[in-house]
Parts: sequence; C-alpha cells; structure tokens
Amino acid sequence: MEKMTYDFGFGPVPAHRHANGGGWVADSARVDGTAFVGQQAQVYDKARVYGEAQVYGEAQVYGEARVYDKAQVYGNARVCGEAQVYDKARVFRMARVYGEAQVCGEAQVYDKAQVCGEAQVYDKARVYDKARVCGEAQVYDKARVYGGEARVCGEARVCGEAQVYGEARVTTTPLMISGLEYTITVCDNQVQIGCKTVPATAQLSADMFPEETCPVLRACAHTLIPLIQGHYARAAQVEVCRD
Repeated sequence: MEKMTYDFGFGPVPAHRHANGGGWVADSARVDGTAFVGQQAQVYDKARVYGEAQVYGEAQVYGEARVYDKAQVYGNARVCGEAQVYDKARVFRMARVYGEAQVCGEAQVYDKAQVCGEAQVYDKARVYDKARVCGEAQVYDKARVYGGEARVCGEARVCGEAQVYGEARVTTTPLMISGLEYTITVCDNQVQIGCKTVPATAQLSADMFPEETCPVLRACAHTLIPLIQGHYARAAQVEVCRD
C-alpha cells in the first residue's frame, strides 16, 4: 500500500489521518489514540499529544511541543518549540505558546496573546488580547494580563487578583495595594487605580485620588506616593526584557 504524505508547509512528509478526529499527524509526531485531533488541525515535527488532550479547529502543534492531560488547543492557535500545555489549560483563537513556555492548571491564553521564553501561566490566570508574557515571568492565581501592549517579562510574578493591562510593562513583580476603595497595581510604567491608569510620566499627587470617589486613598496619599516612587525606582534598575 502506498504510504500517505502531507505538506505541513515545508514539503510533503510521511503522515496519516488520526483515527480520533481525522486531523493530519506527521509520522514523526506522536498522538495517542485517546487524544483528539480535529479534521483541520495539524500535529507535526516531533510534537506529542496524549492523554485526553484535544487539538481542533485549525490549530497546530509542532516542533517538540507537548499537549497532554485534558488540555485544549483550538481555533488558529499555535503551540511549538518545546512549549507544554497540560492539565485543563486552554490555548485558543490566535494565541501563540512557544519557546519553553508552560500553560497549565486551568489557565487560558487566547486572542492574539503570546507566552514564550521560559514563562509560565497557570492556576486560573488569563492572558489575552495582544498581551505578551515572556522571559522567566510567571502569571498565576486569578491574575489577568490583557490589552494591546501589556507585557510581563524578566522574572516578574503577577499573581493574586492582579490585573496588568493597556500599555503596562512589568519586569519586576508589580506592587499591589488592596483593602481600600480600589486596588492599586503599580507596574514599571504606570499605576492602575481600579480602572484608572496614571502613567509614570505624570506627577504623583493626592489629585490621583478624587475626594468624591476615594477619600480614604486620598487621605493615605502621603504614604502611597513614596511606595509608588520606590517601585518605579526599582523597576528602572531591571534590564529591559527583549524576548
């Protein structure tokens, strides 16, 4: 019988349709019978998909990537390099997970977000929009990283219920102040007061905390402002992430 081949984009290679779902799998890759590969999905190179993992839509898993347990990769997502997606994690839409990155627990990476380098996203964390997590950064607990330019890199840790968004840059663990009217999150280049963003270039004063909406924060401004300034100074000493 003639051996089947399929072109994954670099010329035809020996391949076959996966019995569970009908997707194309290169003979060099390994997909367990318990795993699902949808008809339009692709698994190739030396990638492995096993356990009860699902790869479907137009998703691709390649390189030496691993998708396993009950993880799902779907939409137009790509998991490649030596990346791993496992537990009940989900990577979908146009998200990219590559390098040696790991997405696990019940974490979700979606939209056009990227997780790369040796970064880890886990627990119930979410990374979405066009946000990027790279370097050796970790995003976990119920943290959220989102927005068009949000970046978390270096050895930063974003955890708890922290939210890093918009044009935020985080190269060192952000300072979080909670228990008042609004949670304050201090990133490298901005301070987030609830849904309000104050760039680092702005003058820090009690006027950041309007009397009518956050009188307690305003009363504590003399204590909060030095904390914010100290965080900015520490962040300025960290080498900029170039991943």
